[in-house]
Amino acid sequence: MLLRARQFEFTFPRPALIMGIVNVTPDSFSDGGKFLDPDAAMAHGLKLVEQGANLLDIGGESTRPRSEPVAEAEELRRVLPVIERLAGRVKVPLSIDTMKPGVARAALAAGASLVNDVAANREDDALWRIVAEAGAGYVCMHMQGTPRTMQNHPSYSDVVREVNGFFFDRLKRLNGCGVGRDQIIFDVGIGFGKTVEHNLQLLGALRSFTKMERPLMLGVSRKSLIGALLGAESAARLPASLACATLAVEAGVQIIRTHDVAETLLAVRMAEAVLARRT
Repeated sequence: MLLRARQFEFTFPRPALIMGIVNVTPDSFSDGGKFLDPDAAMAHGLKLVEQGANLLDIGGESTRPRSEPVAEAEELRRVLPVIERLAGRVKVPLSIDTMKPGVARAALAAGASLVNDVAANREDDALWRIVAEAGAGYVCMHMQGTPRTMQNHPSYSDVVREVNGFFFDRLKRLNGCGVGRDQIIFDVGIGFGKTVEHNLQLLGALRSFTKMERPLMLGVSRKSLIGALLGAESAARLPASLACATLAVEAGVQIIRTHDVAETLLAVRMAEAVLARRT
């Protein structure tokens, strides 16, 4: 299985990729405000790469539950200086975490190679055509509703079946817009329009989402699911995040998105070493 993101290529099977998070926001749930300054964000990105990140995901708009949208001009002001700085310093792909076609286009022009789209439930195909034109990688994430509304009343008759159906439909629609199969990554969207039970069902069924032979990305790092289930505050959620990461790798997930690159890398590589010797 091949993943293409502009000039970058990854061939699977291979060790799981670790995507480090660089939030250039004042209000993200875990580290909002820490890296608003472009130089601080660049330094954080460089540190994550030094720790072993294979990709960096840069976002300028919080998508935490009930978050308010950010104007496009403000999102661009936050992310473009960071992407420009990192593009000249690192040799790993940069991902832009955005829902806006204009931000995606500008970020790709500044040096990004992937678009991480939490709003892949969109009906407008403008962003998809930008991805196709650039030959960029595309993270197609499942979300019910919008960040502002997604946790109001999440409802499914069968969450695993419905998310699988969403991926199948989006694969066809993306292909129809010129986005190649080898550009697409799927993400079940833990915490995006799901209850704790929905999230647990998705985590337990991760292997079922690998059947379309596209890389699967998982983002559980420090999420409220852990707090709701175990009573842990954000700063204390690393052990549970690592448990999810190692179980995900066992289930066939190829990309782990995390705030904690060094710790996640060790946990995942240990799990892979054991799995390689399983009899």
